[in-house]
This record gives sequence, structure tokens and C-alpha cells, in this order.
Amino acid sequence: MGHFVDTNATESVTESERSGIAAMVTKPANKAGATSKTSSSAELLTCTRRNGVMRFRGAQSFPTRVVLATLSSTPIVIDDIRALDEKPGISEPEESLLRLLEKVTNGFIVGGADIEHDCHPGRAIGYYLEALLAIAPFAKFPISITLRGVCNEDLDRSVDLIRTVTLPLLRQFGIEDGIELKIKQRGAAPLGGGEVYFRCSNVHQLKAVDLTDAGKVKRIRGIAYTTRVSPTLANRVVDSARGMLNNFIPDVWIYTDHYKGKEAGLSPGFALSLIAESTTGCLLAAERNGSREMPPESLGDTVAKRLLSEIASGACVDTHDQPLVLLYMTLCPDDVSRVRFGKLTRPAVQYLRHLRDFFGVVFRFRPDPNSATVVASCRGVAYRNIARRALA
Repeated sequence: MGHFVDTNATESVTESERSGIAAMVTKPANKAGATSKTSSSAELLTCTRRNGVMRFRGAQSFPTRVVLATLSSTPIVIDDIRALDEKPGISEPEESLLRLLEKVTNGFIVGGADIEHDCHPGRAIGYYLEALLAIAPFAKFPISITLRGVCNEDLDRSVDLIRTVTLPLLRQFGIEDGIELKIKQRGAAPLGGGEVYFRCSNVHQLKAVDLTDAGKVKRIRGIAYTTRVSPTLANRVVDSARGMLNNFIPDVWIYTDHYKGKEAGLSPGFALSLIAESTTGCLLAAERNGSREMPPESLGDTVAKRLLSEIASGACVDTHDQPLVLLYMTLCPDDVSRVRFGKLTRPAVQYLRHLRDFFGVVFRFRPDPNSATVVASCRGVAYRNIARRALA
């Protein structure tokens, strides 16, 4: 289990003995967890190691560092977290993430059933789910947890695409049974009020993958939802998106889902998520939330263009899922995994640096001369869940 220390804190909270994350934190005024313009430019991704302890600087990649420290059982120290802000230290969403990890760890990844957690509305539920997706397969017991908060927000992956795109991707790595995500209540920003149920079984070991054939797009599916606004907004969004996508493929079906009452959460909102499925089973996606300033027709056009851009990349993996796929490739057995990516995002590049620091894994990237893609390959570290026995 990794240990976390914010050496820049001035107002501390109780040390978490159960999770093994020794945290001295402050509660800053910035509720969304965003860094200021002055502090973000000063934060570096440098890493030093001394006496088995890794030391980082700045607030960048905070969830990544905590998750990888947990998986690698590496103590970490993070200095100068938002050091130039008026109130330095970790943000409230980051503190909420630590509280969540505290509930599922106890010196190692325990897991457990019937866990509940109220996510800070400064970040969407997807922010917290992505951390769980990284560690849940390696827990001692299967995890079942109810998360409450904001379901859709542009800064983070929506629960819709985690359910329809990310979870099927996990099955490629051998996490096939006992994984599901149910949306019980919608919750738009800023107040949230959404509720989702997540369940994930544990595995003894992942399996290596070879995802290099992107295939051809055979159908496009999507969902347009509305909460506490007129349901006709969803129809206008769908008509606009289909009008553009039908120029390229006839099999387009976008569902409309209107929530009301308790299931609608606490804030009005509407959004569109689109998924393209290829003949080889690859899933690519795009999404965006609507706003008062954006007409529904503009939302439909924008998301459709984003999806077409994803398809044009020629990748086998959705852009947003790049970091998680790189992590799973690292943790695979002592065998080579290969995945075709489009242009690597900045978070993915940062994730590669952290994988090198924590696990010593270096990826090989081979550009495809016939497309704008690269094939990433690496030999896994043979990470095993020692708490679960392998099946005979």
C-alpha cells in the first residue's frame, strides 16, 4: 500500500491508519480542484527516489500517483501542492478520493460489499470510478459500491461511457464476470444528486491483449438524456447528430432518456454520448454536456464531429481510455501486449512516465506508415492478486 504525504499543508486532518495513506491535507477555497494559473506553470513532473520513498512535486496527476502507489506498495511524498495558491494543499475532490480509497483499502486492497461514498460535486463520479477501475480487479474481495454525486460533467468521463465503452474494454483483459455499472439516479452539475452502483469481481491475473485491428465501423449508438428540462431538447439533439452521422453510415440509433422527480437529481441539464462499434469489436466514443449558451442543435453537431474525429484516428482504443489501457498492459503477465492507439493525449504521456517510475516499464511505439496510428507494445510485470487463488 502506498503512503501519501502533503508536505505543504497547514491545516491537517486525522491520519488514516486503515488505508495506509498518511495524509496531512488542507481544504482550499478552490472547490473544483483546479490549479491557479500561477501555480500550474510551476508544477513539475519530476520524481526522485530515496530510501524506497518516491518524491513528487505539484498537484498534477494526483489520482495517478495515489493509485500507482497503492498498486506498487510504494510510499510517496508530494511536495508543493498548489504552493502558490491562497490556500495550498489538496482540493476537496482529491480529499474525497482519498476517503474513497480509505474505504476499500487497509494496508492492501481489501474491497468489500455494500460500500457507500458521497463524491464531492467538484468532480464527476467518473473521476472516482476511474481510480476504482484501476485497483478493483486486484482486491481481496469483490467490490460493490454506491457512489453519489455528479454523473455527467465535461471535465471527467461520464458514467454512460464508462458503462458502455470502458467496461467492455476491461473484459478484453480477462475481467469478464461480475462487472457492472447501474445508473440509479441522474445528477447534473453543479449540485449533482446522481447515484450509481458499481460492482467488480477480482481476478488472479490479467491476460495479455493484441488489439491492433481497428476494423470498420458497423453501427453507431448513443444516448441523449435530459433532467429537469423539457424532453424536447433531447429530440433536437438527436435529430442534429443523426443528420450528420447518416451521411456516413445508415445504422445510427440514439436513445432519448428523460428523468424526472427524484431520479432527475438536483440540477437541470442535458447531454449527448455517442459510441461507434467496429466489425472487430472496438469501441470509440464522444460526449459533451449542454448548457444554456449552447443550442441543442449545436450540441448534436459538436458531439457527432468529435466521434467522426475519433473514428478517423484509426485507433482500437478510445482516446479517454488510453491511460487505463496502458496501466493494464503494464500489469499483464510476462508476455507482450500490443494495442493500436491514435495520437497519444497529454494525460497518457504523463501516465507513461509514472508507469516507468513505479514499475520500471518502458513501452515501445511503432508508427504505422499507412495511418496516423502507433502500435504500443510492452512486456507485462506479471502482477498477481495474491489474495485470490488461481483456478485449477
